[in-house]
Amino acid sequence: MRTTTTIFKREMAGYFATPLAYIFIVIFLVLAGILTIFVGNFVGQGHAGLQSFFGLHPWFYLFLIPALSMRLWAEERKTGTLELTMTLPIRLREAVVGKFAAAWCFAGIALALTFPFWITVNYLGDPDNGVILASYLGSWLMAGSYLAVGAFISATTRNQVIAFVVTVTVCFFFVVMGSTIVIDFVSGWANDEFLEFVRYISILNHFAGISKGVLDLRSVLFFISIIGLFLTLNAIVIDRVRSN
Repeated sequence: MRTTTTIFKREMAGYFATPLAYIFIVIFLVLAGILTIFVGNFVGQGHAGLQSFFGLHPWFYLFLIPALSMRLWAEERKTGTLELTMTLPIRLREAVVGKFAAAWCFAGIALALTFPFWITVNYLGDPDNGVILASYLGSWLMAGSYLAVGAFISATTRNQVIAFVVTVTVCFFFVVMGSTIVIDFVSGWANDEFLEFVRYISILNHFAGISKGVLDLRSVLFFISIIGLFLTLNAIVIDRVRSN
């Protein structure tokens, strides 16, 4: 645990040691504001709530979270510091969890800095703050799922651009599984069990439920399972790289 904490602190310090962290946060906040106001019609939605804000997150994260995760392992593989790190008395799971936790915490900081939206809707009306709080939790869990996918893919390559593109593609797959187009297409030829599976692996469906204030344990477990699965795959890949 102490080693995980040390890696976590080192990674967090690394984020804020360069202007990239601040640039990422500024881009995150500006895009969140622009998309919510102009695409989500925040002003004209006619009620005090953040549905228009959170409704864009599954798509909004498709590009920003992979941009955050692409350097996690690819950069260390490219510079050769991964081999050096793996010679230290550090357990593999401690390195994987420590780096992921730092990236997830950093994403959480960027998300938390959108709090002016929350203050604004409370100033303008009487929103259900329980729903908003659940939406923030769901959004953070979803960001963690994207990050875990990105960390695994970043571990498989030395090229950050490839890691970014593949992560966007895989996360897009998880999102569109819940879209009407895919559900209608699959229901035309698949049996009920497969259709249910497609619905279940949809990030869109699980997040939609939480963003309505329904903190379903199955949805929480889904996001935690995605994180656990891809961090395990991440560790397997790094272990093979170390062995070679």
